[in-house]
Amino acid sequence: MIAIHAVAPRFKPFAVSASIVRRSSSHVNAAPKRPSIAPKLSIDIKHIRQNPDLYTKTCIDRNYLAQKDNPQRIIQLFKAWKQLQVDAQDVRRQNNHIQDRLASLRRREAGTTLDEQDHLLLQAETLKPTLTRIFSTEAELDDEIESLAAELPNLTSEETPIGEEPRLLGYINERPGVSAPVNHVDIGKHLDLLDFAAASNTSGWGWYFLKNEGALLEQALIQYALSVATRHGFSVVSPPSMVYSHIASACGFQPRDQGGEQQSYMISQPEKRSPFESEHEGKPQMTLAGTAEIPFAGMKANTKMEETELPLQIVGASRCYRAEAGARGIDTKGLYRVHEFTKVEMFSWMIKGKELAAFESMLAVQKEILQSLDLHCRILEMPSTDLGASASRKVDVEAFFPSRRAKDDGYGEVTSASICTDYQTRRLNTRLKLTSPGQTKTDFPYTVNGTALAVPRVLAALLENGWDEEKRAVKIPEVLHDWMHGIRTIKKKPDR
Repeated sequence: MIAIHAVAPRFKPFAVSASIVRRSSSHVNAAPKRPSIAPKLSIDIKHIRQNPDLYTKTCIDRNYLAQKDNPQRIIQLFKAWKQLQVDAQDVRRQNNHIQDRLASLRRREAGTTLDEQDHLLLQAETLKPTLTRIFSTEAELDDEIESLAAELPNLTSEETPIGEEPRLLGYINERPGVSAPVNHVDIGKHLDLLDFAAASNTSGWGWYFLKNEGALLEQALIQYALSVATRHGFSVVSPPSMVYSHIASACGFQPRDQGGEQQSYMISQPEKRSPFESEHEGKPQMTLAGTAEIPFAGMKANTKMEETELPLQIVGASRCYRAEAGARGIDTKGLYRVHEFTKVEMFSWMIKGKELAAFESMLAVQKEILQSLDLHCRILEMPSTDLGASASRKVDVEAFFPSRRAKDDGYGEVTSASICTDYQTRRLNTRLKLTSPGQTKTDFPYTVNGTALAVPRVLAALLENGWDEEKRAVKIPEVLHDWMHGIRTIKKKPDR
């Protein structure tokens, strides 16, 4: 027990269990320690306290079992914090009473003994460390409550199926009839487009070289996706690939998943500090971003947006890094699951209530791109267990890969779009100034993100679906011709 007792007899001692204040370190996905430069968290903890069962059910539905007890722990800690408030008021009342008696003695002067004054001054001095300890324990409880709240996932949309099974929303293009499917790895080797062996020497398993028309096809896909997104009103931004780990955490990305598997590549920092960092802490931890969603969301950290700026829609191509390439097998073969890849990402900020329009706008971009690439796809409303921490709703588009028919009937994810409500902006201190007649208030904008195009998987789907076995060649979709230097078909060259 942590127990602090005042000398004055009227002060009720307070006690806070150490098991309440100090958290268990067993959480496998605990966020890295927040440095002093991290944005101030503004999580709605009152809503959590008032709706603990809702948040517990959300954790269970989304398989965040390590966090399911957080709401009740927050309530327990808040009760202890409230008691400390009462104790602090009691100490202040005692101090005020002592000060009043001292003032009264000084006014009387005659008949006042130094012993009386000294005794009162001693009592006052004794109260100071008591109050300091109360404040210190309050701060510990505040930090603990905030940390527990930050671990909770977003509340789940009513549109999201509960459980593990997605809901089919529709299809894009007709499913092709493929009698003898050829894997994109074999196609890539035959046409000299892919080199996994050389990449294994330079980087290990899960990396690759794109060569010749394969490298050109990557650039063509990027340019085409950007052209479609900008036509839909998105502004182009090129983001950094490295971010502070606390920014990634604020966006809902943790170093490890719920099973303890490593998700992110952490970057070792030099010991020398910048002028903005405390002498008591080292360089803030850095992470290679797994998606441009993270730096895009962080663009507006610690800022106040104007209502007239919204909706703000941006799109950009970036290199993405994922530590979890998975165990070898059909689900990870070739380009399907790799450690590094290029992705074109869309991101939007909007006023609460406008998120569905932004979501549907991103889905329209995704559908247009995949339809024009002649890829057969299915559109799925993803279930609760598939949602990341920040998402309240997620829709995936899965393309058909002829060589993957033994798994999921050949379908594999190529794009996704998520509504994140104010989950990210509250954790990044991204505020919104709202003005109405006679009133100005501050709120938090909503965010929506979506993949315009993930290059490796789309490239793999194009190779498999565009493969002509008779000609031993791949047909390039017409929409990419402008960026392919006049190449319409990829064929094996005699000198290769």
